[in-house]
Amino acid sequence: MKYMFNSTKMFFLFFLFFSTLISISSNSWLGCWMGLEINLLSFIPLISKSNNLLNSEASLKYFLTQSIASINFLFSILLMFMFNNFLTNYLFMMLINSSLLMKMGSTPFHFWFPNVMEGLSWFNCFILMIFSWQKISPIILLSYFMNMMFIMFMMILNSIIGSLGSFNQLSLRKLLAFSSINNIGRMLVALMLKLNTWMIYLIIYSFLNFILMFMFKIMNMFTLNQIYSNKNSNFMKYFIMFNLLSLSGLPPFLGFLPKWLIINLMIDNNLIMTSFILIMMSLVNMYFYIRITYTYFMFNFFEIKFYSTQFDHLTLISIFTFISLLGLMLIPMLIH
Repeated sequence: MKYMFNSTKMFFLFFLFFSTLISISSNSWLGCWMGLEINLLSFIPLISKSNNLLNSEASLKYFLTQSIASINFLFSILLMFMFNNFLTNYLFMMLINSSLLMKMGSTPFHFWFPNVMEGLSWFNCFILMIFSWQKISPIILLSYFMNMMFIMFMMILNSIIGSLGSFNQLSLRKLLAFSSINNIGRMLVALMLKLNTWMIYLIIYSFLNFILMFMFKIMNMFTLNQIYSNKNSNFMKYFIMFNLLSLSGLPPFLGFLPKWLIINLMIDNNLIMTSFILIMMSLVNMYFYIRITYTYFMFNFFEIKFYSTQFDHLTLISIFTFISLLGLMLIPMLIH
């Protein structure tokens, strides 16, 4: 609630949203760069806290990486205008794409992303995630000037690194960060082939991430051990299980719907081998989420006596989880 009634936070949040509109509506690359810089400078005060070393460290890492990406972006644009021929434009296209991929936390520029996520609150994590407002402008700018072969290779790399990086992660924020990296690959495919599918993917996964982060926020959970050792009610156990499986893309749930649309779109465009790689990496990612829910339900853990979760949002969580289960009805409606 402090974000709602703090005028300073509201001021920077306004500029955070306004800067994205500047970037995606600009007629020049310089205007796009200015919008990205305003976005960076408005997000830093939101995540930095003087009394929290983790927040300060995360804000410093975020500032350095985003500044390097902005410098590369501006430098590539200037060089492209100076040396205007086919060969150099192909090279500068890859440089511009690399700068935008670095801004959104894509592989192989993803090393800053999980570390920054670890030092943020759940509210700031949602803003920073790929499926929320902070990464919309780099993705849309990438669609304006895209090297297809380069983006296809990055898409496959994102799926592999995001799936394999989820293993042996005890932090929930790092787990969601690698899940975000995994889904960047499908976002790039949807952006490359059909914009409407990309918008559906963005909306659904923003909603699924919001449900999980909202639950972890009100339950004050940051690690897997806190989930295992906390004796919640049976309703909360099922809510956590349903939303984790929905985020993994298990077929009955709503999270399967955008993945099914992406697979159908890739098969229609004869990207059979690429879709096979994405499906295999989705199964690896799904295995990790199923292992979490299986361990949560089937094993006994020590209960932490001094750790308690007090929450009064059971009705709201029930509504969100019910919407997540609507994939049972939406998928047959789309097929027919």
